Amino acid sequence: MRPPAIGPDVSRTALVRRARRIVRVLGVVHPDARCELDFTTPLELLVATVLSAQSTDVRVNQVTPELFAAYPDALAYAQADVTDVEEIIRPTGFQRAKARSLVGIGQALVERHDGEVPARLEDLVALPGVGRKTANVVLGDAFGVPGLTVDTHLGRLARRLGWTDEEDPVKAETAIGSLFERKDLTLVSHRLIFHGRRVCHARRPACGACAVARWCPSAGVGESDPDVARTLVRGEIVDPDA
Repeated sequence: MRPPAIGPDVSRTALVRRARRIVRVLGVVHPDARCELDFTTPLELLVATVLSAQSTDVRVNQVTPELFAAYPDALAYAQADVTDVEEIIRPTGFQRAKARSLVGIGQALVERHDGEVPARLEDLVALPGVGRKTANVVLGDAFGVPGLTVDTHLGRLARRLGWTDEEDPVKAETAIGSLFERKDLTLVSHRLIFHGRRVCHARRPACGACAVARWCPSAGVGESDPDVARTLVRGEIVDPDA
């Protein structure tokens, strides 16, 4: 019998225990779960995360070496010609809006933060083109400040797993975050996002190859045959029962 989703028949304690157990198992399944954007500084991660909107990490990683070499610091972005930035980042899509954001971010960092990326959520979301999702990525992976990155993958999985029925990312962040200790929130983000990209796909989830299907109230919405499901898995995963 599948566990019920959120609702009056599910105790808070049961929901928390189930959620934490799922994340522990996903830690075995995806031992290398991490931010998949290439970066070496907080500024590079901030820029890469802005570029990742409506794009893929793979594509972003293809353009950032040239971008980072051309604009090594906030002042360089602040003084950049927007059209030059557009040309470099064109493969990521929406290059005009993104280029304006990057130049605006550079200017704001120089004017307000001495050219340094701030380590506070309220300062980050005040930067051009930076929302809570981007801010939490930077805080968690550049500064070690725990936070949830509620992107399309994490939001989708949280609803399928019955952790929340919220569609709004901010409300979903609050609901999901309440199930875990704050120190684990970045880890939760990485493991859920990894699983969403590799197994629990939006259109055809590989339910028959999912290590947490036994605790998922949505198990069966995708491909249930184990052999077929394994062909849908992207990349390498570890069998927690092996």
